[in-house]
Amino acid sequence: MHIFGKIMKEQQNFFKTTTGFVVLNVCLAIVVALVLLIIGVRWMKHYTLHGNEVTIPRITGMTEEEAQIVLRSSDMFMVIVDSTFSNKAPLGTIVEQTPPAFSHAKPGRPVYVVMNARTKRMIPLPDLRDVSYRQAEATLRTIGLKVGEVLYEPSLYPDNVLDIRDGENSLEEGTRLEEGTSVTLVIGRRQGNRMVNVPALLGMSLAQARSTLLNVGLTIGVFEYDVEPTPETLESYIIFRQMPVEGTPLQEGSTVNISLTTNLERAITSEDSQNEEKFF
Repeated sequence: MHIFGKIMKEQQNFFKTTTGFVVLNVCLAIVVALVLLIIGVRWMKHYTLHGNEVTIPRITGMTEEEAQIVLRSSDMFMVIVDSTFSNKAPLGTIVEQTPPAFSHAKPGRPVYVVMNARTKRMIPLPDLRDVSYRQAEATLRTIGLKVGEVLYEPSLYPDNVLDIRDGENSLEEGTRLEEGTSVTLVIGRRQGNRMVNVPALLGMSLAQARSTLLNVGLTIGVFEYDVEPTPETLESYIIFRQMPVEGTPLQEGSTVNISLTTNLERAITSEDSQNEEKFF
């Protein structure tokens, strides 16, 4: 006991020295570091789910709602990072996923996806009248529209576009069409020898007049507005003057010039005036 007590006393005296104090603190630091390391390793195993992985399911081609259900069953969730438009995939479905299908990841991790748009892109129709058929077809293809039927009508300008139609309806510049829509192009051909009478155009819209003239083998030449239109007022303009007047015989393929207004009183007055000219 005397020897043990002597040893303890010598140790106490040693730790009271500078060297002993340093050694004690180093030992304490090592012990604390080891404890923290053990805690950290155990926490990391828990956080990273060491040895626990799931197979990522294929969710491309699914809707957002379908994909959420599938991922939830695999203890994962979805994050939409971008959207695009593709004709090769159904609207509103997933076109890309990261990580890829059948790879492995820890449970609770996100799967990043790119969605196809839910609706088709709407494309404004460019002004294609009076350009060549080849140029018009190339322009439509570039912007995502198609040429469906091609009709030919007599014209002073063979091979130029006379009209763009959706079915039987003329389409004006700026009309918005779904991407992939097919339009009908009316193309000019050489004038025939047949004589046709100019139809009555007063009170019609520009699109109605264009269709009416094409049906008898004539086309619109110069058209002007009494007041410069805006995109909001363009469809409200009607024809108040035409030249030549109704009933004038013209060679097939000839043009008729028109003037348009939104003033109904002016249109009625002009119609009465042109009717008097025709009578005399």
